[in-house]
Amino acid sequence: MSKRLLSRLGIGSAKVDLILEKQEYSPGEKVTGHFLLIGGIIEQDVKRIDCHLMVLDKKNGSESILDSLTILSSRSIRPKEVEKIDFKFRLPENLEMSSSARSYQFKTKLHFDAGVANKDQDIIHVAAQNI
Repeated sequence: MSKRLLSRLGIGSAKVDLILEKQEYSPGEKVTGHFLLIGGIIEQDVKRIDCHLMVLDKKNGSESILDSLTILSSRSIRPKEVEKIDFKFRLPENLEMSSSARSYQFKTKLHFDAGVANKDQDIIHVAAQNI
């Protein structure tokens, strides 16, 4: 199989990793970090990065999107190239604390002009606000 075909199937394609400065936050706090884009085995055109703040209800197994961030792109990422893109996100003020029944995570998707999207998940802990 050719490298181009493999990357379109998701094998050897570029990857995304959200790197957060810390893992614990308060409601309304600013979350900072960066997206790390890592080139695959061929050059690929990046279409966009979607990042959703999700709440997971562990009692009934449901998850829902609380807020989203989309970065549109017209860049290409070369094989094995590593690129950083700043990430800034303000958590909603009305978030309930993380618990055994509720958790939060950022789900990130890297979309290409051609090929399978790459995904990443990063769990965060929401604690009571500091006074």
